[in-house]
Amino acid sequence: MNRRFALRWINALIVGAAGSVFATGALAQAKGAPAKAASAPAATAQTVKIAYIDPLSGPFAGVGSNLLKHFQFTVDAINAQQLAGPGVKFEMASFDNKASPQETLTVLKQVIDQGIRYVVQGQGSGAAAALIDAIEKHNERNPGQAIVFLNYAAVDPDLTNSKCSFWHFRFDANTDMKMEALTAFIKDRPEVKNVFLINQNYAHGHQVARAAKDLLAKKRPDVKIVGEDLHPLGQVRDFAPYIAKMRAANADTVITGNWGPDLALLVRAARDAGLNANFYTYYAGVIGTPTAVGPAGENRMRQVAYWHPNIAPDYPGEKQYLEFKKRFNEEWYALATYTSLTMLADAMKRVKSTDPLKVAYAMEGAKMTSLHGDIEMRAADHQLLQPLWVSSWTKVGGPNRHDIERTGYTWKTEVAFPTYVASQPTSCNMKRPARPQ
Repeated sequence: MNRRFALRWINALIVGAAGSVFATGALAQAKGAPAKAASAPAATAQTVKIAYIDPLSGPFAGVGSNLLKHFQFTVDAINAQQLAGPGVKFEMASFDNKASPQETLTVLKQVIDQGIRYVVQGQGSGAAAALIDAIEKHNERNPGQAIVFLNYAAVDPDLTNSKCSFWHFRFDANTDMKMEALTAFIKDRPEVKNVFLINQNYAHGHQVARAAKDLLAKKRPDVKIVGEDLHPLGQVRDFAPYIAKMRAANADTVITGNWGPDLALLVRAARDAGLNANFYTYYAGVIGTPTAVGPAGENRMRQVAYWHPNIAPDYPGEKQYLEFKKRFNEEWYALATYTSLTMLADAMKRVKSTDPLKVAYAMEGAKMTSLHGDIEMRAADHQLLQPLWVSSWTKVGGPNRHDIERTGYTWKTEVAFPTYVASQPTSCNMKRPARPQ
């Protein structure tokens, strides 16, 4: 799909959106839901606490703190417009899991003890897998105290396949979905000949490497994998030895699922060493990485994502982006923080309840028009289906007008994939609790 068509396509999706980014144009009632249920008032005023479980200390603290602001920003808007229903307000409660699956389980016990019934987490598929397993067991033993897990960024495909759970909803595209889009773009890039894979040594990194090898073999069998490395999560301070291996292997392309400081330090080392290779990433838009890339990434750094700030002129998400940036003086890039909480609010409003079981069933299969187009929470596995974009790092100018982290650079659409193209099948065999009456 060329860029001009992509812009027409996204504009068509958002025609008629209301002036406010959180009005009905941006947050549509789930399709097919009774209007009466959506407008009926809540019985009593209620505050719904939502636990944010992600790193707020250690190497990933900067990312964790930034994304907590994303959630708080969304909560403030939801509360101001009563999107969860009259009298229902959200409140964020933050918990530091130090990017550790073990610490995540310790924190979850605190969440349970405090009576919190909704959890958001995303930084680390290992932590997400631990949460899914622990919440599944807790809910089975304590059906009257069930917890719903909203996963906004942990993208290991197994989480909605072999490890799928009724209580888990993923709002980011999974690794396979993103690699399908990325390799569809690479397929038509003849300059891609020698690929080096570098990833963090945990579930997500392993899955990125696997998907890249599998899909490149199908779409570009002429491409050679000239090197592959897995490094400790958040522990490498100097990536120069890895860059030296890339240079020695004559790599012209690097594919990585790294995020946070592990990506920022990697691209900084490549810049300092003058490595002449193109980087294909999942998370180059995460806070700090654009600054680390700077001019060295111009037309050489690409990312696959469900959003970037220049997907179309004057679309609803642009206002969200600008308001967040003005308030916090930081970038807004994790649209899933918005999508997860607004879909949660919409479900509560429709069923006139904050009960986790009723809300989970209401979210299942929900369809909405969000800030980047039509989306659907697939009932079979609770994987959100949404559009994807492959974008490149370029100088600010023309329609690509949003300066990222004051670098003078921004993201430009290379190709856009509509929701139906960006979807992937699932092997989930979900066990469901009895539907509430």
